[in-house]
This record gives sequence, structure tokens and C-alpha cells, in this order.
Amino acid sequence: MTDLILHHYPMSPFAEKIRMVLGFKKQVWRSVMIPSVMPKPDVLALTGGFRKTPLLQVGADIYCDTALICDVLEHVQPAPTLYPAHLKGVSRIFAQWADTTLFWAAMGYNLQPKGAAQVFANDALEVAKAFGEDRKAMSVNLVRLRPADATSAYRSYLRRIAHMAEEHDFMFGIEPCVADFAAYHPLWFTRVQVPVMADILSATPAVGEWLDRMAAIGHGISSPLSSQDAVTVAQRAEPMPAGQNLLQGSAFQDDHGIALGSEVTIAAEAFGTEATQGTLIAATRTHYSLRREEARAGVVHVHFPRVGYVLRRADAA
Repeated sequence: MTDLILHHYPMSPFAEKIRMVLGFKKQVWRSVMIPSVMPKPDVLALTGGFRKTPLLQVGADIYCDTALICDVLEHVQPAPTLYPAHLKGVSRIFAQWADTTLFWAAMGYNLQPKGAAQVFANDALEVAKAFGEDRKAMSVNLVRLRPADATSAYRSYLRRIAHMAEEHDFMFGIEPCVADFAAYHPLWFTRVQVPVMADILSATPAVGEWLDRMAAIGHGISSPLSSQDAVTVAQRAEPMPAGQNLLQGSAFQDDHGIALGSEVTIAAEAFGTEATQGTLIAATRTHYSLRREEARAGVVHVHFPRVGYVLRRADAA
């Protein structure tokens, strides 16, 4: 298999989730640093529209969304598993809650003026303004909690996580699973990126101890790669055939009346809703795959999870 290439930037919480999964899987990977805000020409050369962070690239196959990336990394390295047999359902449901409800409560708390000031303390004012405008553009379909409401919710969620951490070393037992990595990254942002806001963690010491155990997992072994070189990797590679890539299952599941081979768009439901257009080559019970051809990257296959994404005919988008 060709290199695992992660497109990310250091401050991204969701990138931290995948960096930690790579460490859990003891993977060697290539690290491509991308901008935190638009423009992102090299990212769009690979995805055609999707611009959220992170992306996982394997040759000319581009995997979008951390839920899907976790599935890919589980296929690459099945053990230790992210999805223990007795926890397959509950761990995924918890992870989906953590990646959405917990995440937005945490970030509503984290990026209050005091926290935002720390994040951008070493940047010019226009950098902070550009970040705010970029995230505003990504959030047009998202209802955000006000800071006070986010704080109340975050406190409650931390207490609930503490109850779990008091019973086990990790969320559901003696070993971490996908639920731990999904819950970890918004709390990591509080603790590491905005320590001025981290006093909220002091009321739940079991959470702090769990965070320490998680942090000890590390990020695996990475080496740098430029974004231009990553585009070149895609241009020189052939994407894996649909049904033979790093995602399980190939059976066509038609919930939309859209045949394989149709021109379609896929976009996130709520946050970062920029659409990617291409030819639908797979629509399984878990994911969609599009074939795209771009001048710089050549032919690529771009993959999305079903949950959280909207499929439309291109002429109806």
C-alpha cells in the first residue's frame, strides 16, 4: 500500500483525533500542513470542493470526514481495534454524539473572547478576523450555542464523561475505542490550545486522568510532505477500483433513485457545506465514492460517509 498522507494543521481538533488514531494504530504516515482558512488550492485540487480538515490521502484516493477516515485506518490496521465486537453499535453512536453535540458545546465555550485571544495571541489582527470570517462562511446551516449556553452544556457533558472515566480507564473499558478518540479532541483543544479556559476541567479530575492516558498514546511516526508533492502523488497514481479500496463493502444501496455513473454532488449537511461534484461510482450502506478528473491531480476517487452528507443529482444541486 502507498503512504498514508494526512492533510491537517496543528490546531485542528478533528486532525488531533486522527493523529491520535494513527498513534493508536502505530502507523507511519506523511504529514501535509494545509492552511486553516481558504484559499486552499491544493486541497481543492484533490477534493474538488470539500475543504474541511483533515483529509486522508492514499495515492489517488481521498477520504473525507474523520468518521470515514477511522474506518479506513481500521481496515489498514485492524488491531488494536477501534470497534470492539461488543461495542460496535454504542461506540459509533457515542462517537457521533461527541463529534457533533459535545464538539460544538466545547468550541462554543473554548472560543469565547478570552479563549480566542489566546489562540490568536501571536497573530496579527487580520489573521484572527480572517479565521472568524472563514468559519462564519462554513456555518451558514449551523445553529451555534451562545457562550453561556455552551458553557452550561459543556459542564454537564464533562460530568457525564467523568462518570464513565471513574468506572474504567477509558470510555467503555480497559482499552480505548473510537468513542475515546471522538471525545478526546474537543477536550484536548480546551486543555492544550486554550489553557486559559481549562479551569472548567478542574471539577472533574477523572476526566483529567483520562486525558493523560489518552495523550500518552501519541501520534505514531510522521514525516513531512509538501502539499504540492501530495498533489503530484495523486497525479502519478491510479485510484483503487470501486469496491476494492480501503472501505468495506461494495454492494449498491440506492436510497435516492440515482444510478451509478450519474453526475452528482455531495456536501456536508450542516458545517462546511461546499459541494464536491463528480461521477458516482459507489453508494454502499456506509459510504459514497466519486470519480473526478482535475488538471493538476489527474483522476482521483473522493470518498464520503453516508451519515452527515447529502447526495444530489448535479443538475438539481
